[in-house]
Amino acid sequence: MDGRCAYISPFLLSGSQAAEGKLAQQLLHDLFTNYTSALRPVEDTDQALNVTLDVTLSQIIDMDERNQVLTLYLWIRQEWADAYLRWEPEVYGGLDSIRIPSSLVWRPDIVLYNKADTQPPASASTNVVLRHDGRVRWDAPAITRSSCRVDVAAFPFDSQSCRLTFGSWTHGGHQLELWPGAPGARLDDFVENVEWRVLGMPARRSVVTYGCCSEPYPDVTYTLLLQRRAAAYVANLLLPCVLISLLAPLAFHLPADSGEKVSLGVTVLLALTVFQLLLAENMPPAESVPLIGKYYMTTMALVTASTALTILIMNLHYSGPGVRPVPAWARTLLLGYLARALCVRERGEPCRGSQHPPLLPRPSLRPGPHLGPAPGAGPCAEPRCPCRQEALLRHVGAIAGACRSHRAGQRLRGDWKRVARVADRFFLAVFFAMVLAMSLLVLGRAI
Repeated sequence: MDGRCAYISPFLLSGSQAAEGKLAQQLLHDLFTNYTSALRPVEDTDQALNVTLDVTLSQIIDMDERNQVLTLYLWIRQEWADAYLRWEPEVYGGLDSIRIPSSLVWRPDIVLYNKADTQPPASASTNVVLRHDGRVRWDAPAITRSSCRVDVAAFPFDSQSCRLTFGSWTHGGHQLELWPGAPGARLDDFVENVEWRVLGMPARRSVVTYGCCSEPYPDVTYTLLLQRRAAAYVANLLLPCVLISLLAPLAFHLPADSGEKVSLGVTVLLALTVFQLLLAENMPPAESVPLIGKYYMTTMALVTASTALTILIMNLHYSGPGVRPVPAWARTLLLGYLARALCVRERGEPCRGSQHPPLLPRPSLRPGPHLGPAPGAGPCAEPRCPCRQEALLRHVGAIAGACRSHRAGQRLRGDWKRVARVADRFFLAVFFAMVLAMSLLVLGRAI
C-alpha cells in the first residue's frame, strides 16, 4: 500500500470532530426541548425509580474524638434510568453517550442522614454521563462530616465502627428505591492514614418507617471499620509510664540512711500525674475509662501505697530509745522464716543460715574476789583497807548498769532495723512483681 494512502489529513480529523460536535448539539437540543428536571423521569408516576449508589473511600481527613465527628473524602456514584432521555445512536451518527452538566437533568436528592456539618450541602458541579438507553451516571466528589460514636474503653488499642447512612430526603420507597451497587465501598484508591487502619467498609440496605411519615424510606448504610495504629501512643504515653513505674519499687531498695526513699516515691508520683494530664487532654469525656487511663490510675495507686509503706518502714528503722522488744510472732515469722527466704542476713552471716542471734545473758553484778566486798557490806574487815572503796564500787556498778542498758537498747534497735530490712526486701519483691505483671498485660495488647 502506498504510504500516502495511509496518511490522514488533520483537516479531515477536524472536519469529523466538527460533524460530531454538531450531532451532539442537535441531540442536546432534541432531548431537552420539552424536558424538565423538576419531576421524576418515569413514564408511570406510580412506578418507583431505582437508584444505585456506589461509594469509593479516598481518604480519612480527620477523626475528631472529642467532638465525635468523622471527616472523609468520598467519591459518590449514582446511577438511574431517565425515561425521557433516550435516542437511537444510528440517527445521530452512532453517538451513544454524551457528557452534559448535571444541572440539566433530574437528580435524586440523596443526602447523608447522620451529617454533622453546620454548613448547608453544596451541590457538585460535575457532569453526568448520559447513554442512549437513558442510563444516567453521576460521579461527584464529596467531603462528608458524619457523627460517629467513639468508644475509647480500649484506647490506644481500640477499634471503631462509624456508620454513614445515605437516603433520599423527600422521596419515599414508593417513589424511589435505593440500592447499593456493591457489597461494600471500594478501597482501591484509598490513601493510607497514619493513625487509622481501614479493615473494610461493608454496605447494608434497610427500609425504615419514621414517625413523621407513613411511607417507608429505604437507605444504604456504609459501616467504616477502623483500627487504631497504637505505635505512636505506646512510644509516647505508655512506655514512659512503664519505665517510671518500675522505679517506684526501688525505693524499698534504697538504704534508710540515704534520706531519698520518700523523695523518690513523691517524684515518681508527680511524673505520673503529668502524663495523666497529657492523656486527659487528648481523650474525649466518656463514661468508660480508657485502658491506658486505668493503667495510669492503678500505677499511681501502687506508687502511693509504696510511699506510705516506706514511711512506716522508716519509722521502724529509726526507733527511739523507749522502743519495745520485737514481738515473738514477728521474731519467728519475719526474723526467722521470711529473713531466710529473702536472704536478709547480718554481715558475715551465710544466707541460708540466717538466724536471729540469741540474746546474750546479762553479766552478773556479783563482785569477784578482786573487787573487794560487795557494796553495802559495811566497813572493811581489814584494818588497813580504806572505807572509801564502798563509794567506788557503787560508781563502778552504776557505770556497768548504764553500759548494759545501752547494749540492750542497741540490741532492740538492731532487731527493729532488721525487721525494717526484711519488710523492705519483701515489699520490693511484691511491688516489682505487681508493676511488671501489669505492664506486661498492657503491653501485650500492642503485640
